[in-house]
Amino acid sequence: MLDPHRLSVFRAVVAGGSVQAAADNLGLTSSAVSQHLSALARETGLVLFQRAGRGITPTPAGLELAAQSEEAMSQWGRLDSVVADLREGRSGRLTVGYFSSAGAAWMPRLVKRLTKELPDITVKLVLTEVTSRNVTPDIDIVIDPPDGGGRPGYRKVPLATDPFVAVIPTRHHLVHERTVALADLRSETWVSNDLVGSLGHRIVVSACAAAGFTPRFTVQAQEYHSAIQFVAAGVGISVMPRLAARSLPPDVTRLRITDPTPMREISALVRETARPNPAAERLLEMLLDLNTHPARRGRVP
Repeated sequence: MLDPHRLSVFRAVVAGGSVQAAADNLGLTSSAVSQHLSALARETGLVLFQRAGRGITPTPAGLELAAQSEEAMSQWGRLDSVVADLREGRSGRLTVGYFSSAGAAWMPRLVKRLTKELPDITVKLVLTEVTSRNVTPDIDIVIDPPDGGGRPGYRKVPLATDPFVAVIPTRHHLVHERTVALADLRSETWVSNDLVGSLGHRIVVSACAAAGFTPRFTVQAQEYHSAIQFVAAGVGISVMPRLAARSLPPDVTRLRITDPTPMREISALVRETARPNPAAERLLEMLLDLNTHPARRGRVP
């Protein structure tokens, strides 16, 4: 079995680019770092580094070991945190995955309430839409793909249906309307608010195709806050999830979209474990309650 400490020293050398850099970062002597590298090479039977001028550089095998060990080291760090929690008398740790609009709209109040009810718990929040690799959340708030596929080791609990809305500047000619047919936006200049090819982008483009047109994206903002600022400046309109358009500046407003209404489904994935996880179940209860009573999170048109 590989020694986790030696593996972490090895990864520090790969990341730092040299034995001396790793030694400085880890608070070790360069001799101690070299000894750990030699011991790891014997354990693995691999040549992990090769000479490059006066220094060393990872071999292809070394680079692969560094890449593949990331998940194992992440899990080891999680176990180390569990030990620290037990030693310091904390009752547990909860890792929660989320995407940005759900994080902004729901998580601050829910985490505050959860930690008030369970003061000994440590909550770790992970923005999984940009950091999904090597993360195993206890509960993960996700956007369902159209095929409704699940995730091994998790049970899926539907939370909410989130319709998309049109975000327009207040000087737009549609500003006095409450709803707009999607086809009526065909001639508008569009500002994207998601990555091309992402699930949210595909939902919007698919709905536009159903309405008989392809949107003309002039600005690829790729995230909600920037897109809203482009709309405020009068560059164009944007179609985004209602959850992302909860808080808008005074010179921007939103309209409901009809014929058709793009929709995204939001679910919680709860990790199935051998032992009950009361904190995860309590957070799930809060999420379900929040989405059963929309007034508690603030309605938007």
